[in-house]
Amino acid sequence: MKRFTLPFRFGLVTSACLIAYFLLLALLGKHTNVFFSLFNGVITGLGIYETLKYTKLRQAARFNYTSGFQAGIITGAVATILFTFFFALYATELNPDFLRRLSETWSKDYNNFEAIVFFTVAVMGFATTIVLTLTFMQLFKTSNNPKK
Repeated sequence: MKRFTLPFRFGLVTSACLIAYFLLLALLGKHTNVFFSLFNGVITGLGIYETLKYTKLRQAARFNYTSGFQAGIITGAVATILFTFFFALYATELNPDFLRRLSETWSKDYNNFEAIVFFTVAVMGFATTIVLTLTFMQLFKTSNNPKK
């Protein structure tokens, strides 16, 4: 369990940044514009990148593709799960009018809209996590090619 401490911590920090960004957008009245959520990928990417960087520093010669991939996936998963729970809490309890306003902008079928939005938030987070982890591991992996 000790090897997952660093990714879990970075996941917590990443989710805090995602929540802070969402609340900033809410403060500015821009949280119903889904195009601002594209920046969530940047925030998640920074969290995963930093996790991989520190994992490689901490493990040194023991660092391999598997340990890096695990660290990135755990960081993104923790951030995604926590942000999705926050988002559900915000949309149902803190600002119940949010989903109605969002659905007026993007959908005409409000009956299934709530479940679709929560599912989409989670899927976007997990997809971003997998793609960015695979991408960043290309930077951090150890080459098996002999040096010339």
